[in-house]
Amino acid sequence: QVQLVESGGGSVQAGGSLRLSCVVSGFRFSSACMAWFRQPLGKEREGVAKLRSAGSTTYADSVKGRFTITKDNAKNTLYLQMNILNDEDTAMYYCAATAGTWCPGWNYFTYWGQGTQVTVSS
Repeated sequence: QVQLVESGGGSVQAGGSLRLSCVVSGFRFSSACMAWFRQPLGKEREGVAKLRSAGSTTYADSVKGRFTITKDNAKNTLYLQMNILNDEDTAMYYCAATAGTWCPGWNYFTYWGQGTQVTVSS
């Protein structure tokens, strides 16, 4: 069974940091395109960071220079290091994966985690 289990969310003051983790199973993690999405309350879900199997990354403009997406293939774990958090980063964060390796945009993700809440206070 395909599973993506997230952890690491919580409440943090503006300017602080959090690291989200996503342990995956049931598919070829090393070959998949992985991503983090977020959905602020009352808003549409948006792509935050994307990591292709070959190692290239894509970040939303709002998080460039602050967030870093990485993975550990040996541990089947995806990470999102979030630094210099601000109020606009408050959202439910989701780990996502493609069934294959094709992910030129943000619309090819079919596997999803349960979400972990990140709340940034000012």
